[in-house]
Amino acid sequence: MKIELRYATNPEDFKSYGTDKIRKEFLIENIFIKDEISLVYSMYDRYIVGGAMPVNKTLLLEPFDELKAVNFLDRREMGMINIGGEAEISAGGIIFKLGFKEALYLGKDTMNVSFRSSDSKKPAKLYINSAPAHHVYPSKKVTLAEADIMVLGGLETSNHRTVNRLLINSVIQTCQLQMGMTELKPGSVWNTMPVHTHNRRMEAYFYFEVPEKQAICHFMGNPDETRHIWMKNEQAVLSPSWSIHSAAGTSNYTFIWGMAGENLDYGDMDVRQPDTLK
Repeated sequence: MKIELRYATNPEDFKSYGTDKIRKEFLIENIFIKDEISLVYSMYDRYIVGGAMPVNKTLLLEPFDELKAVNFLDRREMGMINIGGEAEISAGGIIFKLGFKEALYLGKDTMNVSFRSSDSKKPAKLYINSAPAHHVYPSKKVTLAEADIMVLGGLETSNHRTVNRLLINSVIQTCQLQMGMTELKPGSVWNTMPVHTHNRRMEAYFYFEVPEKQAICHFMGNPDETRHIWMKNEQAVLSPSWSIHSAAGTSNYTFIWGMAGENLDYGDMDVRQPDTLK
């Protein structure tokens, strides 16, 4: 297991960051490593972001030093969405088969968690988010057919998109973790517009289905002094509570959003209209 620790950033200090510093602190470049679980432990709400890519091995989810726990999920919950071939997740003695763009929630105290691919020639790619939890809710698989779906925007504003709300409180019980997947229609490039912040929770964005030689420009920072990060396919970015989180791509794409914090109100947003941004 590969673990990296990231510390939180003061928004005033962030104003002085150059390109390299912004990328070092917020961008997660290598989500999927063959036969490895790769995780970033963030001090933003102690949120964990990463991936598991079992090819020829079964990968065991083990605790690491910072957790100070016997089992990874002793004081945590976890969500994952598969963007690869069929996965087989063993969790608490139950086998969950997870297909492409299907999600799985694992509740606090779930033990003996492992990941494997049903076919090593079509390996699973499990994008993982985890947050602290203080109550046990049952583990559950959620398919796109079970998602709470919203269709937003339009081609005239270049942001026609389908928001698949998978692991949220209208679909499943969680302590604070929420995850979903937004798919942009051909001809649309903007996500999460109008932008917003929410001091009650942080987020992480993972971009995929970005065509070859295309890219994502992710916008972040205070709405009155924004910054950007250029991103490639299958990369993630951490978003502090004080930062906007929006992007435009050189093509349409799909992204997975995950968040944790003080409440489970999806609509809890402090919105800023495009003509007020700086």
